[in-house]
Amino acid sequence: MNASKFIVAAVAMSISVTALGAGAHEDGHGAKSGEPAKASEADRTITVEMHDNYYEPEAIEVQQGETVRFVVENKGNLVHEFNIGTPAMHEAHQEEMMMMVEHGVIQGGKLHHDMMEMDMGNGHSMKHDDPNSVLLEPGQSKEIVWTFSEKGNLEFACNVPGHYQAGMYGDVNFN
Repeated sequence: MNASKFIVAAVAMSISVTALGAGAHEDGHGAKSGEPAKASEADRTITVEMHDNYYEPEAIEVQQGETVRFVVENKGNLVHEFNIGTPAMHEAHQEEMMMMVEHGVIQGGKLHHDMMEMDMGNGHSMKHDDPNSVLLEPGQSKEIVWTFSEKGNLEFACNVPGHYQAGMYGDVNFN
């Protein structure tokens, strides 16, 4: 293992251990970051392109109470995630994403959908069906419609192991 791979692995493992000690996902994935909504309720649409370890745009501006329809497109060669949450939520979620890689659900540019029903324990599966998140193979696109009900310290991020650490996250700024 070369030095750069070792450093990325060590950072990812230390973040996972920190997240485990910090507790759960602040009352579930998406709690404290807003709530799902219907496309017909959207105030506007933002297209987000996921490339290999960066997003376009790199940050988004929202108003408290605004409902945004995100059209998320994976333009990269790897599986990527768009997940709206707090930094602490992302730290905790990275542990689950590591399990998806360890169990072979995510392999580079491929998702093994048939394995996503696998039981991870504690009532969790690998379905990755939370309303604040999409996990996409290269060339795929999906939508998230989200209401930013409260101001907070939010970001959007890819929690596939190593991607967040490589800089694949962006700020959600409240106007």
